[in-house]
Amino acid sequence: MGQPSRMRAVENGGIVELRLLMNHVMESGQRRDAAGVLVPAHHIERLEVECGGRTVLQARLGPSVSRDPYLQLRFRGAKGERLVVRWVDNRGDSRSDEATVG
Repeated sequence: MGQPSRMRAVENGGIVELRLLMNHVMESGQRRDAAGVLVPAHHIERLEVECGGRTVLQARLGPSVSRDPYLQLRFRGAKGERLVVRWVDNRGDSRSDEATVG
């Protein structure tokens, strides 16, 4: 669903800094359109980040997170390891993107 997530992961001294921008509308279900009709909720519920085959982040998101969520995190890792980001939204849509630690 949608465009791929944008990721940048750089290793420095055994610590990887990951910057992640996920493309998603993140509708809360409380906003009304121009006609006054409630826009249905549509937001990411579960997020998982793996690096080198191990889980480094598991998160539950909800309707209070803004459109196109941006996350930045640090964890132990090494250059060349494979990063995988997966998320599932409240409509059952999912996305998985990969990058390599630089």
